Amino acid sequence: MPKITLLSVALCAFVLSAVIPFMEISNSHLFNPEWPSHARLHEAWQLIANAAISILAFILVWKRIAPRLGIVLGLILSASFLTAWAAGPLYGGSMVHSDGTNFTIGGISVVVVGVTIIAGLLLLGWRALSQNGGVSK
Repeated sequence: MPKITLLSVALCAFVLSAVIPFMEISNSHLFNPEWPSHARLHEAWQLIANAAISILAFILVWKRIAPRLGIVLGLILSASFLTAWAAGPLYGGSMVHSDGTNFTIGGISVVVVGVTIIAGLLLLGWRALSQNGGVSK
């Protein structure tokens, strides 16, 4: 298994099952009293589903059950976030928190930058896997 393949899916799983929940299980998101209860339900659902799918993706790669599927799952999760971000103006979505904070790098949300990097690493992982046919090195 190419190292980049395993590392990219591991990073994706870590971010989606630990980092994002750590940031969003707070008053800024899940427990935000300004959010309707229905929005909080969707937030909890998104956190649980993304964590579960990303952990499954990692297992599929780590155990060599279906590494390409694992990468595809990571790419789907990354691409769906980036699509939601890009489409934000259509539905009033924003990376700006309710308290007005928005952490940026060069004017772009650090989360968007991070997810873009993860997607790029996943693509490199796919390429490396394809180049060696999935054989361990």
